[in-house]
Amino acid sequence: MQTLFTPEQLNDPAITIANDILRTCVHCGFCTATCPTYVLLGDEADSPRGRIYMIKEMLETGKPASDQVVKHVDRCLTCLGCMTTCPASVDYVHLVDHARVHMEKTHTRPLPERLPRNILAVVVPSPLLFRMSLIGAWFVKPFARLFPGRLSGLVAMAPANLEGPSPIDRPQVFPAAGERKKRVALMAGCAQQVLWPSINEATVRLLTRHGCEVVIAEGAGCCGALTHHMGKEKEAHASAKANIEAWERAGADGALDAVVINASGCGTTVKDYGFMLRTDGEWAERARKISDMTVDLTEFLSDIGLLEATLEGERPSVAYHSACSLQHGQQVTKEPKALLEKAGFEVRQPGESHICCGSAGSYNLLQPDIAGQLLERKVKNLNKTRADVIAAGNIGCMVHIAKGLTGPDAPPVVHTVELLDWATGGPKPSGLA
Repeated sequence: MQTLFTPEQLNDPAITIANDILRTCVHCGFCTATCPTYVLLGDEADSPRGRIYMIKEMLETGKPASDQVVKHVDRCLTCLGCMTTCPASVDYVHLVDHARVHMEKTHTRPLPERLPRNILAVVVPSPLLFRMSLIGAWFVKPFARLFPGRLSGLVAMAPANLEGPSPIDRPQVFPAAGERKKRVALMAGCAQQVLWPSINEATVRLLTRHGCEVVIAEGAGCCGALTHHMGKEKEAHASAKANIEAWERAGADGALDAVVINASGCGTTVKDYGFMLRTDGEWAERARKISDMTVDLTEFLSDIGLLEATLEGERPSVAYHSACSLQHGQQVTKEPKALLEKAGFEVRQPGESHICCGSAGSYNLLQPDIAGQLLERKVKNLNKTRADVIAAGNIGCMVHIAKGLTGPDAPPVVHTVELLDWATGGPKPSGLA
C-alpha cells in the first residue's frame, strides 16, 4: 500500500511504525473471510482492509478522527483473526492500537457513549470498585431499562450470584508441594478474581502440585488491556509499569522463572508490554524482559509436563472454545487441547472456532448488538458438539458464553485449568456439581 506521510510526520516513531505496517498491506482481502464484523455485516468499512484505508487517511492528514472512522474502528473486536490469516503478515493490532490513541485524543464522543467507557475504565481494573459496582447493579437490575444508553446494558450484565473475595488473591507465596522445581509469579488479575475466583484457586493448586512455588506479587493488578484497547494510553501504561515493578520485586533474587497468566486476554497484553513501552526510556528494556518471560498457563504446563491423571471414572466430554486472544493473539492453539486429552477428556472442536464469540474485553458491553449476534452464532456451534461441558481459557469468553447458554440442558462453562486441576487431584469444578 502506498503511503503519503511527510518527512516531518515520519519523525514521530509511532507514525514510522504505522507507515511500515500500512506499506505491508497488499489489498488481497484474505482478512475479510475471517473478520467477524465483515462476516456479519458485509460492509467493507467493517473489514480489516476497510479500516486500514480509513486509518491511513486519518493518520496521513493528521486530522481529528471523524465520526465515520470512530464508528467502524469501534466495531473492531481486536480478535486478530485477520492477522492469523494474512499472507503478508500485516501487523494490524499495532496499527489499530495507534489509531485508537489518536481517536481518544482528537475525538469527543457523545455523552451516552463516553460515560460507560469512562465508568468501565475506572471500575473494572479495581477489584474493590468492580465488586461494589456489581453489588449495586444487582439491586437496581429490575430497573435497568430506565437507565440511559449503554448504561442499561451494563446494569443488566450484573451476575445473579457473586462469590466473596478469595484469600488466594492476596499478596503471598504458596510453597511447592515437595521439591521446588520452578518459581513463578501468577497474575491474579482484576475482573477474573471477582467474577470467577475458583480459577485462580485451581491454578495455584495445580502449579504447586507440579512443584512450583507461586508468588502473588504485591502491587500487581490489572494488565491494562481494557484501557489500552480504548486508546487510553496513559492509564494503560501506568498499569503496565505497576505490574513490571511488582514482578521485578518478586524476582529480585533472580529466582523467577516465569510470569504465568490464566486469562488469555491479559496474557496477550502483557506479552506486548515490550512494544507498548518501547520508547519509554529505561522502561523499554524492563518491559521487554517481562514480556519475554510471560506465558499462558497452558504453555507453561506443556513445557514442564502435566502429571498423570488420578481421576477415576468416566469424564465429561469437553467442547473447547479457543479464545481469540489465545489462538490469534498468542498463537497458542494445540497446548490446551493436548493437555485436556492427556488428562483423559474427550475434546470436541466446535465449528467456526476461529470466529470471535463477541466478548472481546468490554466489546459486549459497548457494542451489544453485534456481540449478541456473534454470541448466538457461537452458542449454536458449541451446542452442535453435544459436549457435556464447555472449557475456555479466558474469563471474558466464559462469562459471555455462559450468558448465551440457557435452558435446563445447557452445558456448564468452566476454565481449562479447573478441569486439569480436577483430573490431577483437585476438587470437582463447582460448575459441574
